[in-house]
Amino acid sequence: MWGWGQRRIFVYAAPTDMRKGFDGLSGLVRSSHSGSLLSGDLFVFVNRQRDKLKILYWDGDGFVLCYKRLEKGTFRVPRAEGKSVLEVDRATLLMLLEGLEMKEIKRQKRYRRRA
Repeated sequence: MWGWGQRRIFVYAAPTDMRKGFDGLSGLVRSSHSGSLLSGDLFVFVNRQRDKLKILYWDGDGFVLCYKRLEKGTFRVPRAEGKSVLEVDRATLLMLLEGLEMKEIKRQKRYRRRA
């Protein structure tokens, strides 16, 4: 899926105004994230009702903005435990997009090579 394997994924815990576009969302990232906006990392935002989600990332020569609106149901965003931004892995993002609740899923131990 768009070569997301090596990208870091950051979910913003606070509700976001979905009227924000490229400039508004990149401004949120600049003000709250210490990493580079042009790193290729994915930044995920949800609205207050949790029925809309946007993903912003830099693909090398421009920003890409993905937008998903649910017709029924809500996105189950992982708890940030006092943080404003939560780093998640690709599997967690896919579960979020598919409507799976993360707290009921148990992961088996796996070897992970450090980058």
